[in-house]
Amino acid sequence: MKRHSRNALVLCALAASAFAVLLLWNNSRVGRVLDSYRGVPVYDNGLLYFRSYGKHYSQNGYYYGQKWQCVEFIKRFFYDAKGHKMPDVMGHAKSFFDDTLSDGALNPRRGLIQYRNGSAEKPRPDDLLVFTDTKYGHVGIVTDTGDASVAIIQQNILFHTRQRLSLVVSNGHYFVTTPRRPAGWLRKQH
Repeated sequence: MKRHSRNALVLCALAASAFAVLLLWNNSRVGRVLDSYRGVPVYDNGLLYFRSYGKHYSQNGYYYGQKWQCVEFIKRFFYDAKGHKMPDVMGHAKSFFDDTLSDGALNPRRGLIQYRNGSAEKPRPDDLLVFTDTKYGHVGIVTDTGDASVAIIQQNILFHTRQRLSLVVSNGHYFVTTPRRPAGWLRKQH
């Protein structure tokens, strides 16, 4: 019995040590600049991407969101690069898309025009792409569109800030299809 207790204690001590090393290594990564788009940096949220590192505000008090979550990046991008304050600064990523709105309507919570995946309006650079397929959703910014793909930049995604998604055109409508299918995209009016 003593041998099993000693082995269990050793295993617990090793697990605690490994977790402490992981936390130290993770915390050394958090807040590093990984990439940027239009002068707006993408920060590392570490391997423990679900952790919160506090709230982030602009110099004049506009609330960007929880440090270094995906929503924080897109709100910071729209504010810093596009001069756009979202009327409603709260919400998880999936709340950025309002499923009750028709295609091309103004999303009043975000102050942006909203297009559904399958719209006759093709995604453009600087559009906000919204994924609603997980508990909290995910958001990214379109950086490039081609004939068959859409490139995005994103924060709080493990191992890559940029991703290319397939774009299919059918009967004059644009569908972003793989590897994930977004609900749609939002755009600042000029």
